Amino acid sequence: MLVCYALENRNAWFILAFAFACVLGSLYGFLQGAWPFGLVEAIWATVAARRWWLAARSNFVAGKPAS
Repeated sequence: MLVCYALENRNAWFILAFAFACVLGSLYGFLQGAWPFGLVEAIWATVAARRWWLAARSNFVAGKPAS
């Protein structure tokens, strides 16, 4: 998660990987019974997924490659 967060500026796919890591963290938090942690991670995952969507969309509109 930390590596993906650090590399977000390099490529939009790192933002999506960070969102996926947050989903996994949220799932872990809920499964172990720490629902506040799971809730916060779910919020972070939603924010990161939205950031990825906007970044991917702006790259598409600008004609930049997706890689």
